[in-house]
Amino acid sequence: MRKLLPATLLLLATAPFASQAAEECGKVTIADMNWNSASLIANVDMFILKNGFGCDAELIPGDTMPTGTSMIEKGEPDIAPELWSNSLKAALDRGVEEGRLRFAAPVFAEGGEEGFWVPKYMVDKDPSLATIKGVLKNASLFTHPEDPDKSAFYGCPAGWNCQISSGNLFNAMKFGDAGFELIDPGSSAGLTGSIASAYEKKEPWFGYYWAPTAVLGKYEMVKVDFGSGVDAEHFKACITNAECENPKATMYPPSAVDTIITESFAKRSPAAVEYLSKRSFSNAQMNLLLAWMEENQADGEIAMEHFMKNYSDTWMQWVGSDIAKKVKNAL
Repeated sequence: MRKLLPATLLLLATAPFASQAAEECGKVTIADMNWNSASLIANVDMFILKNGFGCDAELIPGDTMPTGTSMIEKGEPDIAPELWSNSLKAALDRGVEEGRLRFAAPVFAEGGEEGFWVPKYMVDKDPSLATIKGVLKNASLFTHPEDPDKSAFYGCPAGWNCQISSGNLFNAMKFGDAGFELIDPGSSAGLTGSIASAYEKKEPWFGYYWAPTAVLGKYEMVKVDFGSGVDAEHFKACITNAECENPKATMYPPSAVDTIITESFAKRSPAAVEYLSKRSFSNAQMNLLLAWMEENQADGEIAMEHFMKNYSDTWMQWVGSDIAKKVKNAL
């Protein structure tokens, strides 16, 4: 009895606090965006908040513009796990200024990543191909599929914003003078297919791509260093502008990809907010997860189970040991 009594008293003493924590968290709505990485992260958040923090968490359908607008105007959903915030930055900043929203943390440690890439097997043979000087010097390696006398650079599909930036950088670094021709792949599938085809045959490939994506999880690619560093101001003012007359070389600045939460949720459940402020993925890790989702035709919920069971070293860093035990028991 002497051993049992203190433990019983401890349980009785802590029970009200556990109940209070759950009440503080209460009902939580999480935007389940219509792309794989966002859906995976939303399901991870729901599982951890529900089983670790006692939140009454649920997913609701979402997309960038309608979710951001609804959070600002209606205060719901409570959490947008993966919001590419540059697309509505002014509105989000206004929401923060008015005390309606809060930026919890970047969801990708390196931000969204864009660049010009070559296959790793090419760099393994010739390390100079990891630089733009090396690529231009060896332009003849990248044979154009329709004209062997020209070299191929695969740009961004027509109609996408990145078509402007990749085209301006093509001109800034004088690819045309080196014999390159800018190829429009026609679609995301066309661009992806060109990489897959090159990899299967171990042929040269050079072009634009972005991360995190399943493609860069499936195929090892090396981002080419322009030797210019990042000039964020010039990139914003000129490289992304179709009317840019004097483009200069600059690496792509990271794209802001944030977890956005409502201020009411932040005040209601500071413990859950602390978790969200620590929850972050590397692009390399997310690339692998997206490749796994594609190969296994997995939705966000199935991918969440795969992540929680196989990446415990990652997610346990986001929560305390007590929360981690609850989540592991739920798994």
